[in-house]
Order: sequence, then C-alpha cells, then structure tokens
Amino acid sequence: MFYSIAWAMAPPPGGAQPGGGDIFASFLPLIIIFAIFYFLLIRPQQKKNKEHREMLASLKKGDKVITNGGIYGLIETVGEKTVVLKVAENTKVKFGRNYIATIRTSAEED
Repeated sequence: MFYSIAWAMAPPPGGAQPGGGDIFASFLPLIIIFAIFYFLLIRPQQKKNKEHREMLASLKKGDKVITNGGIYGLIETVGEKTVVLKVAENTKVKFGRNYIATIRTSAEED
C-alpha cells in the first residue's frame, strides 16, 4: 500500500523538474483574458472618449445641444472652458464645456 504512494511521489523520469512546465503556457490564460478585456471594454471606451473630445472641440455658436443634466439649449457663446446656453427666452446659463453630452440632430427636435 505505501509502496504505490511513494512511487507516485517519485520525480518524473528523465530528470525533468516536477511541475516545471513552460512559463508561457501558465500565463497564456491571463494573456487571453487581458486581450478579451482590451477589445471588449477598454478599446471601445477609448474610442467613445475620443469621439466626445472631438465633438467638444467642434462646438460653435448656434449648435443645439443637450447637457449631461438633460437640459436642452442653444449655444450663445463658446469659451475655452465654458459654454453659454440659451435655454429659454431671456434665459442664459453658463456650463462647463465638458458637461455638454451631445449635439442635437434635426431628428431629435422637439
């Protein structure tokens, strides 16, 4: 009985190190998981951020926009860091430029 247990614990034939395996093979699952995360999560988010930065850079007077808070307005003036929106007759509100969510299209008109 003990002979079989001792035999199972003997080193592998040929002098190979026990559990030595290829180090690349042991990290392969982690590399694959990182690649999946990159292509499914990180890359699309970077693309979305780039599109938002380009949209903010292209803001001009007269654009109809929606803020992150859901306020619809018309751009009156565009500064380096701020935007003044006309939200109603004789009502203007100053917002940080980064708080503009999107430019409204003609299909989104009220």
